[in-house]
Amino acid sequence: MLIKRSIATIELLLIFPASLFMLSLFLRDVQPAPYQPAQAARDIVNWFAARPHIGLQVLLIALPFTALVLGVATTLRTWRSDPRLRQLALDTISTVRAYASVLLIAAATLVAGSILAIVALHILTD
Repeated sequence: MLIKRSIATIELLLIFPASLFMLSLFLRDVQPAPYQPAQAARDIVNWFAARPHIGLQVLLIALPFTALVLGVATTLRTWRSDPRLRQLALDTISTVRAYASVLLIAAATLVAGSILAIVALHILTD
């Protein structure tokens, strides 16, 4: 269990820089240039752009790829060695199939709420 927690922590650390960059791409357009957090987001994007070898090749490609390989290897190893996980996955699939319409309604509701939040944010910032 400690090994899996360590791997999860390592994966989160590996994807953190790329996640920060992706979030910054979104946040830089939320407000006009001099206001926060848009200005901090612009600074982060500019930092990545000014350092293509470190920013692009290492932080946006190599580290997330390492997390992907580590995650796939760990998941496959766990899948093969844990029959309870396989049974729970099958139970989950059958539950999703049984309640597919309810799950679609919930997903559509979440998407609608997200769209309304984005529109409201856009209206407030213009």
